[in-house]
Amino acid sequence: MEYTMLRNSDLKVSRLCMGGCPMGGYGWGDTQENELIEAVHTAVDQGVNFFDTADTYGLGQSEKTLGKALGSHRKDVVIASKFGVRIENGKTFYDNSSSWIKKAVEGSLRRLGTDYIDLYQIHYRDGKTPIGEVIETLEEMKKKGYIRYYGLSNIHEDDIEEIKPFRGKFVSFQDEYSLACRKNESDMKSIAQDLEMTILTWGSLGQGILTGKYTKENVNFGNDDRRSRDIYVNFHGEKLLKNLEIVEVMRTIADKYEKPVAAVAIRYILDFLSDSVVLCGAKRPSQILGNIEGLGWNLEREDIKRLDEVSK
Repeated sequence: MEYTMLRNSDLKVSRLCMGGCPMGGYGWGDTQENELIEAVHTAVDQGVNFFDTADTYGLGQSEKTLGKALGSHRKDVVIASKFGVRIENGKTFYDNSSSWIKKAVEGSLRRLGTDYIDLYQIHYRDGKTPIGEVIETLEEMKKKGYIRYYGLSNIHEDDIEEIKPFRGKFVSFQDEYSLACRKNESDMKSIAQDLEMTILTWGSLGQGILTGKYTKENVNFGNDDRRSRDIYVNFHGEKLLKNLEIVEVMRTIADKYEKPVAAVAIRYILDFLSDSVVLCGAKRPSQILGNIEGLGWNLEREDIKRLDEVSK
């Protein structure tokens, strides 16, 4: 296992983080709690000590399942959760207000079955609460021992100026990034440098398209799988065809290193974005074991160049 320190913190985390969105039991096809719990146990056994979730994943179910699965292992791992997305009366909106943060952190602590959250992240900015007010509330939560550190997610170049005065306060930020989605690459590198935060990538396997198990003919998902919707562009139209072209290059490289295709997707990020952490959701132990194959080796420069060129 490879580890890194989140910047401006004493949190030593595995460079592979188990993402908790599938643990919500909604929108990713069939999920079984026993398999999810076994996947968490497998991750811990393999040296993964970093787990990311959010209060909106399955309306709290992800946090409940993660807390149940970790049990006595809680003291040995780093838990990251998020706040800022509210769902009420069937409507979804963003809320970074002090009153909501206080309610949200108490709810997450209760569902996770823990006294503290290691990394508490702003899921999305609400566009109205000044970042200084958000930090003031988060600092209050730190003093109370509810959280240890805080981070950001889904921010872009336009947010940098507002956050610059608070450089060093946030220890990490996460955004979508993979060989199938490089639109945020420039922003991510700028933010990492300008704001001194560790990069965490979500969607690292392109919602599964970069695992190599899909073809043009077998991307039909049921209504209980969000990937059936056009908004998940990786599995539709011209974007699907481009992704399959990328996967074919990945497959030849995977054969060279005798690794699974998914391991190449993970390794590319770890090598291309230094000191980054890759988030990968998983529904079963076999997926964890496959993702672990992306650790402990490096791509040769010529292979990074090939992947860079085909995925631009």
